[in-house]
Amino acid sequence: MESDAEPAGRGERHYAVVDIGSNSVRLVVYERLARAPFPRFNEKSLCRLGAGLDRTNELSAESCERTIAAARRFRAVADAMGVSRIDVIATEAVRRASNGGALVAAIGREASLAVRILSGTEEAHYASLGVIAGFYRPAGLVGDMGGGSLEVAEVLHDRVGERSVSLALGTLPVQALLAELGADAKRPIDALLKAGLPPALTQPVFYAVGGGWRSVARVHMESISSPVRVAHGYILDTREARAFAKGIWRLPESKVAALPGVSSRRVPTLRASALVLDRVLKRLAPERVVFSALGLREGWLYAQLAADDRSLDPLVEGAQTFGKAQARVPEFAPALVRWTDELFAGETYRDQRLRLAACALSDIAWRDHADVRATESFRRLVQFPFVGLNHIERIFLAASIHARYAGAGDDPAIAPTVELLPRSLRRRALILGRVLRLGYRLSGSVPEILANARLSITAAEVRLEVGHGARVPDSEVVRERLDLVASAVGVRRTEIAEVADFEIGTPPQNVDRV
Repeated sequence: MESDAEPAGRGERHYAVVDIGSNSVRLVVYERLARAPFPRFNEKSLCRLGAGLDRTNELSAESCERTIAAARRFRAVADAMGVSRIDVIATEAVRRASNGGALVAAIGREASLAVRILSGTEEAHYASLGVIAGFYRPAGLVGDMGGGSLEVAEVLHDRVGERSVSLALGTLPVQALLAELGADAKRPIDALLKAGLPPALTQPVFYAVGGGWRSVARVHMESISSPVRVAHGYILDTREARAFAKGIWRLPESKVAALPGVSSRRVPTLRASALVLDRVLKRLAPERVVFSALGLREGWLYAQLAADDRSLDPLVEGAQTFGKAQARVPEFAPALVRWTDELFAGETYRDQRLRLAACALSDIAWRDHADVRATESFRRLVQFPFVGLNHIERIFLAASIHARYAGAGDDPAIAPTVELLPRSLRRRALILGRVLRLGYRLSGSVPEILANARLSITAAEVRLEVGHGARVPDSEVVRERLDLVASAVGVRRTEIAEVADFEIGTPPQNVDRV
């Protein structure tokens, strides 16, 4: 299934999506339409269109007024920001309500916005595309819990599977069940899941999409004092996720408000979100849960891209977009990629994409004071809104740039976070960062100089070979940085040798890669 809008490539003007949900209406303005879009502006209005819908089958006058007012504001903001395109999509509440069409017409008159009402199948499809947009080759089931409904579909790397379901298990109807039945609310929920949700999983992963479930993830991160507080890519074992969710939905609302990490706006619906997460995980029995910050809106945006742009790696694209804008010499990152191409033996693409991202981000802190570059880069990258990576990969990337800026291995500012990395990845990040640092010092950020230099690493020594064309004499500082590379690798002997010029792209000979 594709959007009926025209496919778009990488535009340079701002692009906006307005999502009219059952609980909230949100505007997100993206820097541009791209594989790794960065939100430039994000605002939500709690309109609660779905409140009372089960009883009346109508949207209340008050919620419609709030929605129209939000649409008018969002249109004004988007126009002032020079947004070139605004897509407006509506979901469960508008499609179910008998007066949903009247609201759509009023938004058209008052805000000059054309609203597309998505079917349940389309909603599941675009939410799943959001997961494809946000992760590297995801495979498993996607569950998107909104204010009015729960959509579930399968993702298989770069496509959405054939089967999907839409169930009336959004936060608002489940909140009403909790108010009416208390702990017994799980019984009708289980019955709905049993009737509508097949338990079989092709992959042992459940991707949790939606603000309520991200709030559960944030509260869990706070409860364990996680050093990384990013919901996207946060992974929990199913047993732990269920136990934690149970602990939340069984609390009285007064105690939910006291939980660390929960926003005041999420307090009324957090128990409902936790209850559905608990029951869905019981029904599906995956091995683990992966939380996603990307969902319906990002999936809609992803569907607007040309096929070539969809195939791009979201992490690499995001790192290049951000890193290029910060770098002194934007053309130097590709030279660093060639400089490190032969560094690690048996490098998989999962490894390579982290190296490419590190090269792209290796000059983001040149404007900072030298004393804070390493630590501040680490802190920034650990929390930066990149997609296409999990927490371990996020920490690896930050640790690599920390080492590139001469950060100490025992830096207390990063210690609790880096300790989450396996020892082998800590060593790999240190080597990569120090090789990047050597590349900058040797070449002065001049790609042509770096193209005429190679590192040769064996079990006995680290040898820097410099071609005649580089015209870079030996220096004490270069030797010091070469020694740091050797220390990271675990050898003592280093050598700098002048050799015949290299052809760009020619790998070093007789190299035992790390």
